[in-house]
Amino acid sequence: MTTELTLLGWTLVLAIVQILLPAMWRNRETGVDYNTGPRDEPGPPMGKITGRLFRAQHNLFETLPLFIGAILIAHVGDQTGALTLWGAWLYFLARVVYVPLYALGIPWVRSLVWLVALLGLCLVLLAILF
Repeated sequence: MTTELTLLGWTLVLAIVQILLPAMWRNRETGVDYNTGPRDEPGPPMGKITGRLFRAQHNLFETLPLFIGAILIAHVGDQTGALTLWGAWLYFLARVVYVPLYALGIPWVRSLVWLVALLGLCLVLLAILF
C-alpha cells in the first residue's frame, strides 16, 4: 500500500475523532439524558468550544471528499510520486494541527494552516492532472 493511501486512512481516523470530539463536548453541556433521548426540544445553547469543534468538523468534511477522490485517482492512475506524497503529508498534518487551533480560537495561524492543507490537496491534483 502506498504512503498516500496510508495517510488517507489516517485522515479517515481523524474524521472519526472529529465526529466524536464535539459530540463528547456537547454531552458535557446537555447531559446524557438529553443526548440519549429523542431531543424533541432544542437543548441549551452550544458552548464556545463545542461550536468550534463542530465548525472544525464541518470544515474538514468540505474538503475530505476532494482529498479522498484525488488520492484514489492518483493511486488507480498510477500517478503517485513526490507531489502526491508531499500533498498527502501536508493535507494530513495540517488537518491534525487545525483542530486544536480552531478549538482554542487562535485566528490567523488557523487560517494559514488551512491554506497548507489546501496546498497539499492542490499538489495531489497537480500530480493527477499534469
